[in-house]
Amino acid sequence: MGEILDGAVTTTRRYWRTVLGISAAVALGTQAAGTTVTGLWFRDVTGLSKLSDPETADLHEVLDAFGKSLGSLTVASLAGLVGSIIASAMLTIVVSRAVLGRPASVGDAWRDARPRLLALTGLFLLLPVLITAAFAVCLAPGLAVAAASGAGLSGDLNGGGAGLLLLGGFAGMVAAAWLWVRYSLAAPALMLEKQGVITALRRSAKLVRGSGWRIFGIQVLAAFIVFMIGSMAQIPTSLIDGIVTGESTMDHLTWTSLIINGMGAVIGSAVALPITAGVTALLYMDQRIRRESLDIELARAAGM
Repeated sequence: MGEILDGAVTTTRRYWRTVLGISAAVALGTQAAGTTVTGLWFRDVTGLSKLSDPETADLHEVLDAFGKSLGSLTVASLAGLVGSIIASAMLTIVVSRAVLGRPASVGDAWRDARPRLLALTGLFLLLPVLITAAFAVCLAPGLAVAAASGAGLSGDLNGGGAGLLLLGGFAGMVAAAWLWVRYSLAAPALMLEKQGVITALRRSAKLVRGSGWRIFGIQVLAAFIVFMIGSMAQIPTSLIDGIVTGESTMDHLTWTSLIINGMGAVIGSAVALPITAGVTALLYMDQRIRRESLDIELARAAGM
């Protein structure tokens, strides 16, 4: 675990111009798109603030605010998806070359990654579908019992439907975690082995088999580190936002508030993206070294 994390950090430090150049450009582009769309169309959320006082809440305003919030979240998610695809593709190329001691410029990474972007997009879209389907299958029995009893989701919590829903939710989380680990190495397999989407999924499952708990632990730790980095990056920008705006902006977001908080998100993403991509790429290579003697091929490729 320590070597994998150290490798991701060392790659960022040694090739910081390329790594941070890619991650900062992607983070800036995705955040700028999300901030612009939110600022132009989804700033007014006064309907949601009225939920604190149900007597003054107007259903039309609340639904309108929910729709705007959902629209803003959808745009941000799509921008984040595009950014994640580009960053994952390019940073995987940089890490793979770094293992051989060969630096890669931003142009080199883009030229190698560009032909694989469409396939990587398919992979990034397919994985959430698989996880959502697993949740749906696990929750289906509880929902069916609740619907048949006429209790609905707000019925007796001690009923059979509620118990099945609780059990199904737990089973869904377990299934989602299992799928996440099983296919966590599909992206580097797709990029570095020039595999198709389905073949990359099978390749990841083969590499992960027998090492699932180890890979799960490392990925969870990396995700926690990324979360902490993002949280720490938001603290100073939140303080600056409070000082500059001097008032609460929960009802009507101002451009100043959006830009200041967006800067914190850019800083956090620029640092976090290389860690996430680096850990995943190095785990892929580590599993191939353990199972397929990839270290011998890497040594030959490096001229050792």
